[in-house]
Amino acid sequence: MLELLADPQAWISLLILSAMEIVLGIDNIVFISILCSKLPPEQQAKGRRLGLAAALLSRLALLGAISWVMQLTQPLFTLVREWSGKDLILALGGVFLLYKATHEIYENVEQPEDHHAPGGGTKVRGGATFLSIVLQVLVLDVVFSLDSVITAVGMAEHIPVMVAAMLIAVLVMVAFAAPIGDFILKRPSVRILALSFLVLIAIGLIMEGTGTHFPKGYIYSSMAFSLGIELLHLRMRSRTKREAV
Repeated sequence: MLELLADPQAWISLLILSAMEIVLGIDNIVFISILCSKLPPEQQAKGRRLGLAAALLSRLALLGAISWVMQLTQPLFTLVREWSGKDLILALGGVFLLYKATHEIYENVEQPEDHHAPGGGTKVRGGATFLSIVLQVLVLDVVFSLDSVITAVGMAEHIPVMVAAMLIAVLVMVAFAAPIGDFILKRPSVRILALSFLVLIAIGLIMEGTGTHFPKGYIYSSMAFSLGIELLHLRMRSRTKREAV
């Protein structure tokens, strides 16, 4: 353990892996924020904290069972192609995320009067219990965590480096989850854009699960570009309103 502190390569791995985990954690923040917006205002912060805690614990648990995780890449059965446990988890998780994202887009676009509160944000709807929201977050946390851990194993050699990178990433997520979530939920156009990102991520998970490698860089670069355009659009609208007054 102590020798890692004096190893420059370990520090470089920690830096790169932390950055990668933070980027991968954006998915979690967006999904958790949108789901927790269905809760009463007094429960939303608690739901976010539980979701982020579950994200960290599921990552650490999968790292602790790293030998089992690696076995998930072994073929289980053949149906048109060979399927492993990892393939099934990613594909089914992608389908679930695709359903949730498209369902949320439908509600935001087709039923805005039932979805948006008058002053911005999201109106609490019946049927969304705290337990149901937390369970949905847990399901996607496992999928995102599996993808994250397999990425970490491919980038670093030492378990302590992976654990440290995930702790750093989750601390960053905790620090920025509330402002990012509030920013998304108070702006309908940004919320639709975020949900569209989740559709892209879901398609990427399904493609990975069905054996088609899809570089994540394409998804995140398109997300960054689209977000940049939307931020310019928001600034333009804000200046137009100020000049009109």
